[in-house]
Amino acid sequence: QVQLVESGGGLVQPGGSLRLSCAASGSIFRLVPMAWYRQAPGKERELVAHSTSGGSTNYADSVKGRFTISRDNAKKTVYPQMNSLKPEDTAVYYCNGDFGIYGGEVWGQGTLFTVSS
Repeated sequence: QVQLVESGGGLVQPGGSLRLSCAASGSIFRLVPMAWYRQAPGKERELVAHSTSGGSTNYADSVKGRFTISRDNAKKTVYPQMNSLKPEDTAVYYCNGDFGIYGGEVWGQGTLFTVSS
C-alpha cells in the first residue's frame, strides 16, 4: 500500500519561508503526478500546487510567485518551497498523489503550519 508522509510544519512569522516535504513509499513515484492542497479553518480544501510526473507545474493564483513545488524522484519526495508567507497561508497542508492502478489517489496525513507574529 502506497503511503505519503509529510513533515516540516510549525510556526512561521509573516514574510518568512518554510519548506515542507512529502515522502512516498513504493517504486513508481517518478511516474506519479503530485500535488499539495491546504485546508484553512472553516474553509474547504483547495489545490495549492501541482507537479506532473515530468515536472510541469501549476499554482493557485493566491500563491503564484511565492510558492514553488519541486520533486526529487531519487528520494521519492515532493516539496513546496513557500516564501513571503502571509497569515492567510495558515492551514493544514496535505500531500496528494495519483498512483493510478498502483494505489489510486493517496493523501498524506496533513501537516499544520501557522503564519503569525
